[in-house]
Amino acid sequence: MNGTNRIVTPLLAVDAVILYAGGIVLIKRDNPPFAGSYALPGGFVEVGETVEAAAARESREETGLAIELLGLVGIYSNPARDPRGHVVSAAFLARGRGELSAGSDARAAQVFPLTSLPPLAFDHDRIIGDALSLAKRASTNQIKVE
Repeated sequence: MNGTNRIVTPLLAVDAVILYAGGIVLIKRDNPPFAGSYALPGGFVEVGETVEAAAARESREETGLAIELLGLVGIYSNPARDPRGHVVSAAFLARGRGELSAGSDARAAQVFPLTSLPPLAFDHDRIIGDALSLAKRASTNQIKVE
């Protein structure tokens, strides 16, 4: 490959469905797209970083929580899922530890009961549904969803 050709690929991101205090942690986005909307904590993977490390970093930056990854929920790759362009997300189910506080590009971080989630940005409602299905399939000794 010569220096004039460039490989164009989708951007890689992560999202975390964090179980905490009997509900799911959501952030209120501070930046476009979907500024002011609720979303899962997450963001772009940095060069040289694993998706697992990116999920932990983004979760801590946006919520103040340390997370324990419980499993991969799925890979979300619909080219239309993000209005900025083709973004592929690796979504994880996690358990949060620590004190919840908004940070980074989050206006707020809040726990919502599973039965009353607000409208969500991107395809995060689908990701949460898939995460809850994963949790229900898992052993009650491994993952407890309240």
